[in-house]
Amino acid sequence: MPPPENPSDAVPDAPSEAAQPPPPPPAAKSKGKKKDEKKDDDLSEEDLALKEQLELYVLRAQDVDPGVQKLALESMRQEIRSATSSMTSVPKPLKFLRPHYGTLKSYFETMPESDLKKYMADILSVLALTMSVEGERESLKYRLLGSEGDIGSWGHEYVRNLAGEIAQEFQKRQDDDLPIDALMELVQQIISFHMKHNAEPEAVDLLMEVEDLDLLAEHVDSTNYKRACLYLTSSSKYLPAPDDMLALDIAYTIYMKFGDLASALRIALLLDKSMQYVKQVYTTTDDLLLKKQFSYIIARHGLAMEIDDEIAADDNDKEVLQEIVNNTKLSEGYLTLARDIEVMEPKSPEDIYKVHLIDGRGASSSLDSARQNLAATFVNAFVNAGFGQDKLMTAASDSSSSGSSGTWLFKNKEHGKASAAASLGMILLWDTDSGLAQLDKYLHSSDTHVVAGALLGIGIVTCGVKNDCDPALAILMEYIGNDDTNIRIGAILGLGIAYAGSQKEELKIHLSAVLGDSQPPLEVLVFSAIALGLVFVGSCNEEIAQSIIFALMERSEAELAEPIIRLLPVALGLLYLGKQESVEATAEVSKTFDEKIGKYCDITLMSLAYAGTGNVLKVQKLLGICSQHLEKGDTHQGPAVLGIALIAMAEELGAEMAVRSLERLLQYGEQNIRRAVPLALGILCISNPKVNVMDTLSRLSHDADADVSMAAIISLGLIGAGTNNARIAGMLRNLSSYYYKEAAHLFCVRIAQGLVHLGKGLLTLSPYHSDRFLLSPMALGGLVTVLHACLDMKSTILGRYHYILYIIVLAMQPRMLLTVDEDLKPLSVPVRVGQAVDVVGQAGRPKTITGFQTHSTPVLLAAGERAELATEKYIPLTPVLEGFVILKKNPEYHEE
Repeated sequence: MPPPENPSDAVPDAPSEAAQPPPPPPAAKSKGKKKDEKKDDDLSEEDLALKEQLELYVLRAQDVDPGVQKLALESMRQEIRSATSSMTSVPKPLKFLRPHYGTLKSYFETMPESDLKKYMADILSVLALTMSVEGERESLKYRLLGSEGDIGSWGHEYVRNLAGEIAQEFQKRQDDDLPIDALMELVQQIISFHMKHNAEPEAVDLLMEVEDLDLLAEHVDSTNYKRACLYLTSSSKYLPAPDDMLALDIAYTIYMKFGDLASALRIALLLDKSMQYVKQVYTTTDDLLLKKQFSYIIARHGLAMEIDDEIAADDNDKEVLQEIVNNTKLSEGYLTLARDIEVMEPKSPEDIYKVHLIDGRGASSSLDSARQNLAATFVNAFVNAGFGQDKLMTAASDSSSSGSSGTWLFKNKEHGKASAAASLGMILLWDTDSGLAQLDKYLHSSDTHVVAGALLGIGIVTCGVKNDCDPALAILMEYIGNDDTNIRIGAILGLGIAYAGSQKEELKIHLSAVLGDSQPPLEVLVFSAIALGLVFVGSCNEEIAQSIIFALMERSEAELAEPIIRLLPVALGLLYLGKQESVEATAEVSKTFDEKIGKYCDITLMSLAYAGTGNVLKVQKLLGICSQHLEKGDTHQGPAVLGIALIAMAEELGAEMAVRSLERLLQYGEQNIRRAVPLALGILCISNPKVNVMDTLSRLSHDADADVSMAAIISLGLIGAGTNNARIAGMLRNLSSYYYKEAAHLFCVRIAQGLVHLGKGLLTLSPYHSDRFLLSPMALGGLVTVLHACLDMKSTILGRYHYILYIIVLAMQPRMLLTVDEDLKPLSVPVRVGQAVDVVGQAGRPKTITGFQTHSTPVLLAAGERAELATEKYIPLTPVLEGFVILKKNPEYHEE
């Protein structure tokens, strides 16, 4: 028998002995007390009795007679179980048994196989909780040797400790290829214990460690599935691929199992597994109302979907659902909101500039310059977007049909007229019937710029709203091959905006033909590629990728030096937006390009393919690229900076860290990096004016470098887009008087002012929706295109291509909650709107919003806000109250 470990070694590190009183006076010693009884003096009578009792049990447990042994072990077990422990100290029995741990361990080795030995192992396993050496995993070792009993009875702390040891042991056994069956049986027990005791996150963590999330579905029940799924979906953002997809898959399975179909649909859209999951959600239920609600969610996400016989057998139902998916009701709902908030009154650009608030220097802005008028066109379009009336383009048509709209149109020069005509499309946004009717008269104009603008306007009007008879396609297709370059671009870009994300085959055929054309003008080529990128966003379509690659390879030196050429890699990247490793083959090809564009292309592809994924490794790689010091003329660091923001915008934590990294780049980066940083900040906090970012941009808007300050001004518009933020509006007014002599800067200030008051404060540009859970690829595609164009403003937005700004319409969405009844008519109910609180893994039923106010719907939701119904009378058909929400009457509700 091995000698027992020296018990006195084990004593000093018992936590509660740390604060020992001074030793008793020498007189006490002389009474012959032994040294180790010193600490018995400060024990109370009961504790002393308990200690002696336990020491007796330890002796008895090593007795020859099995009966005595069994009794001793039983008593020890009772003592340990009944000990109540406070959170800060070790339970008394465990404390007093510390010195004997070694003794019992050694004795255990000598015991013959029997039930008693298992019994002993159980007790050792619990003792190991406080005694065992770090990394030995003794608690688990004895647990596996012990009886198959109920582990929960030893208490929560013991189970948690076991779970931790299992995770380590699992890794080790995986590496050494040892069997893991015994471990998995224990895991089963632990999971069911956690699930019964509201510790869903711990159960999920353990299953992730042992790579067996499938077990979860068996153990959840109707009371805790929501919490388990919430934890799964939230942690999926931080898991490496493919684990993240697996976690979401399990959550989808669980939601389907418990019939929470709206939540399952959100996950199906996030997983992006073609259409089978989405179909499955539809076909699981026969409830037409629910299907209508799903259709609203799909319309908001921008998914082009055909409602077929599987989804709805009845033709009338099919038509209703298809109408909702096509977004035809969007304009109506938006105007309902506008009337409710009483902002129907059209606003003129002057109402936005508020010149009277600026002291002194605003005088020069009264001149009618073409650039000022162009800026006013954009401001007017952004502010009155979707309202169907304004004071420049649609006003005063009573005197004659070509009333004032004609006069404003011709206050713009050449390509300015194109933007002016297109602005009509923005004002009539989503209202296809009236939009097409009003734009029609410009198609017959003799001025090619006006025609081009009208074509673009037709694309804008139908943006995000689909129609079975495709009027936009019919009209715009005629002009794709027009002799006039401007008209061609108008038609091509119009198609790109109207059919973004729809993956229409006819467009692939016609636009690829333009790319393969022998000698198209460079700008036509570039816009055709961008249109294809938007229509097939995130589709990984190989044929189109090939066409764009060939178009890039065939360009001459002179053409590659043109600034607009940089949108070709963006178009290529859009095809792989958010699709991660699918881009690798194409990225390999891009390395063979001319060095002028090769690196630029490679980085753009990577940053778009990982956009919205939060992939930390890619962010590090891009930061590495930004830290190099380059020769003049290299431009690929701009996309790298934007890439950091695009990847990190996936979740709050990453976004905050990215803001800090971007601050560093401002301090140490080269000039071409500093020019991109404001734009990166703009996309990170889009339509979400965070104070620290606002201050940084305000500082940069006075930067010595003109490009940096212009980018910062545009970004102030982006972070405040559609918020009417008073502080940003004030900053922009001051900037307009500061830069009153700089035409280019003033133009940027005006654009930013238009963005801040986007849709009179009813719209948002954020590509995220559904509680920041889903990312709309069309919206992100539109933003990325505009941002890349802004990397070189002088040649795009401040040059001939200012109409690129209209691509931002893809991201414009009402930030509303509109509740409708079962007939889809607006229904006003009280709701509480407040800051959303993250309740993942919190105990009990915490409140999900804080600092709320009660309003009646329709209401506006700002960034980071959430709404919940303030009445029991109705039940919403989706857990996330955003956009259109169908309410059905609660059958159990009785009015007081």
